[in-house]
Amino acid sequence: MFELLTGLGLAMPAGLNAYIPLLAVALADRYFGLLHLAAPYDVISSPAGIAVITLLLVVELLADKVPLVDHVNDLINSVVRPSAGAVLVMASTGAVDSINPILAMVLGLTVAGSVHTVKASIRPTVTATTGGVGNPIVSAVEDGVAIGLSVVALLAPILIVGVLIALTIMLISLWRRRRRRQRRAMLDSA
Repeated sequence: MFELLTGLGLAMPAGLNAYIPLLAVALADRYFGLLHLAAPYDVISSPAGIAVITLLLVVELLADKVPLVDHVNDLINSVVRPSAGAVLVMASTGAVDSINPILAMVLGLTVAGSVHTVKASIRPTVTATTGGVGNPIVSAVEDGVAIGLSVVALLAPILIVGVLIALTIMLISLWRRRRRRQRRAMLDSA
């Protein structure tokens, strides 16, 4: 149970930045013993894995702070972030026989993909309303949230239940708001 909560807790920040939770997992396995990555996921915490993830994290951190470049980065990461979420849930639950790997993959894809969708839909509004000046600030906040959620997922996975509930409520609220806008637009055009 805690392995699944850890995985879901790591999938959420993967929707904001794929490489922060991947690096957190790599370091937690290799240096802190907070979890044990079974094969084939143990490649994440190998020296080469840590080096590649760190390099990709630096690129992500820089690209996400530059207006317009951040939108291209979000487009590219529309595949990377949900995939990272899937890998994180599968890696966290890899040694547990009670969790189906396909279910773990789908859960990781869904959670990280949902968070990424919210992020990608909010960022153009930030760009438009601030002329791009707010993008680095929002990006830095997202990175801080990704770090915080990764730490919570590794150290106190039970707290992730509350975060998942809040995320679900937020997604439902955004979906309803979007539907209302679409209805108004249809009524106005009729």
